Amino acid sequence: MRTTRPKAGVSDDSIAFASVAELSGLLRRRRVTPVELAELFLNRIERAQPALNAFITITRERALADAKASARRFAKGAPLGPLDGIPIALKDNIWTAGIRTTTGSKILGSFVPSVAATAAEKLRAAGTILLGKTNMHEFAYGVSTENPHYGAAHNPWDVSCSTGGSSGGSGAAVSAGLCVGSIGTDTGGSIRIPSALCGVVGLKPTFGRVSCYGTVPLAPSFDHVGPMARTVFDGAVLYDCILGGDTRDATTAAQPESKSFANIGGIRSRLRPWWTKKKPLILGIPRDYFFDRLDPEIREAVNRAAKAFERAGARIHEIPLAEVCAGDEPSTAIALAEATHVHRANGWFPEHAAEYGEDVIKRLQLGSEIRAADFLAAQDACEAIRDNFSAALERFHAILVPTTPIAAPKIGQKVAVIGGQEETVRSALIRLNRPANLTGLPAMSIPCGQTQAGLPIGLQIIGRAWREWDLLAIASLFESITTHSERCPDSI
Repeated sequence: MRTTRPKAGVSDDSIAFASVAELSGLLRRRRVTPVELAELFLNRIERAQPALNAFITITRERALADAKASARRFAKGAPLGPLDGIPIALKDNIWTAGIRTTTGSKILGSFVPSVAATAAEKLRAAGTILLGKTNMHEFAYGVSTENPHYGAAHNPWDVSCSTGGSSGGSGAAVSAGLCVGSIGTDTGGSIRIPSALCGVVGLKPTFGRVSCYGTVPLAPSFDHVGPMARTVFDGAVLYDCILGGDTRDATTAAQPESKSFANIGGIRSRLRPWWTKKKPLILGIPRDYFFDRLDPEIREAVNRAAKAFERAGARIHEIPLAEVCAGDEPSTAIALAEATHVHRANGWFPEHAAEYGEDVIKRLQLGSEIRAADFLAAQDACEAIRDNFSAALERFHAILVPTTPIAAPKIGQKVAVIGGQEETVRSALIRLNRPANLTGLPAMSIPCGQTQAGLPIGLQIIGRAWREWDLLAIASLFESITTHSERCPDSI
């Protein structure tokens, strides 16, 4: 049985599924303490871990120590901000000083960084409580989080189903109320895919908006860091904390000036509609490519979402984006070559070939076969597609597409049948997400329905470069006129 999110209160379930704003209010009114909050989530993780396997490392001692420090700040009436005392998780390819960061691999199974990733550093400075490091596809190089070294992550909506990947443990943990939010990474959809399959919100910012420093790379041309949460507002609070330039990550140097709101009121105001009746919200739907092969239930849910926007006053127009089809092969070539280069440069491949899972070693071997001329030609092709995509978006505030063409597949499932045609699960899950990585445009997945089997369906919204707040406001509108984000899986 699927349930609605419990109403705000002080019961375990209501706290576990409460928003950042609700929890921050409870903490400030001393209805609950940071230590009580941390213990509640740690106990939920302990109960859920055998069924969901969402975590690789649980940081109980660190969490309770940081919770006590947060409690002292609240006792003095001086919390650091809206995230002080809020329990979160981090994907296990994000460096955490003094805490092992395995990247879901055997090769880095005992790696303990001496410094933290920029995103982790910013979140700790904001007072968040780190509960643990979440399960992921090995080296973030896959879309299932069926990890050969740490076991598969299981979907809270149906434990026989995949969470997607590579940030699958984060998707499961957020969905099941094991943390308030998490930070994931996205190279070919690895934030948006698990967000869609687990029924949560996931944002991939513009390339270079959030620092990747201290994040174990996969394919640096396409790597992004971003938040995963149960609501758009919670995702916005996390995004607000981690955005901004970083001298340690050159990709962030080109971004326009970014502003952090750093308080609940400011973030709420930024999520309010900025469009009017005279200047309405204009959204595009590309019927080619993104709608070519879809499960009928996915198609129906996305069409319903478009109609909901129309009822709210948005104007919907079709947008031709057939040229994105040409991006499949070049973006794959770039990702394969860059990933293999990363693993060679770090001395992992081929020196430790026997320690990789089967699917990852095969892709690293494929990357070895990419010729320099083909790599450079692929870069030229991708640049042309970026220009075309950005030009098409000039007439629209954002475009609406499905996040994935299928709902969560079974764990171990290799092939999906879509419209009578067979397609590998890997290809199906990446296909509609790859364009936003190729172009570097901001994109997010939000819940927009459920299949008859009760599995979540994700709506993907792709926006203009550097306009994440516009994208979040559009998503917030959809959330306010629907009830999809109020649903949660059965209690743990």
